[in-house]
Amino acid sequence: MKIHYLGHSAFEIETNGKKFLIDPFLVCVQNYKPENIYNIFVTHGHGDHLGSAIEISRMTSAPITAIFELANYCSKQGAKAIDIGLGAWQEYSWGRVVAVPAFHSSTTPDGHYAGSPCGFVFDIDGQTIYHAGDTSLSTEMKMIGEVYQPDIAILPIGGKYTMDIEHAVKAAEWLGASAIIPMHYNTFDAISVDITEFERQIREIGKIPMVMKIGE
Repeated sequence: MKIHYLGHSAFEIETNGKKFLIDPFLVCVQNYKPENIYNIFVTHGHGDHLGSAIEISRMTSAPITAIFELANYCSKQGAKAIDIGLGAWQEYSWGRVVAVPAFHSSTTPDGHYAGSPCGFVFDIDGQTIYHAGDTSLSTEMKMIGEVYQPDIAILPIGGKYTMDIEHAVKAAEWLGASAIIPMHYNTFDAISVDITEFERQIREIGKIPMVMKIGE
């Protein structure tokens, strides 16, 4: 399995030759070419997460998995879509996925209600990856840690609209994941952080900070 960071909250994950995208807001990798994409996952409707999902789906026929209202919106825009609710596993050819609660808001770029924001837990090749989406710190993360036991947690750390570093460190403790990948930081001035401080605090709780460069 390979995790490829595309900037902000966007990731490409590859397993057994199949790739899927999460929150493909691709302004940081404008030369990125979506090839061999089997699925797209969108945590909520804001433009910096929906990103190019609809266009990529139209181009590649890869379906977008999203909460019911957002999936319907994507479908009306000409994309393929799979609706998902919170709390039940959904099977894919490369693994399985469950949507979990996130505490944020969710509207489409043109202002329509886009359902509940969410995070995703991916079960792939015996590894469990939690992408939190945009969220505050919440006790749901204790549940996610207990029930899904993620190996890797991908957490927002930029503050302002999501958890900051302090809260992300507490989330990392609750989740129990051994490796923590930061996201949703330093894309805009409002979410600028000192990434070395994140690394320091994560190491202090005995976990591995996996700070990925854009494109890495």
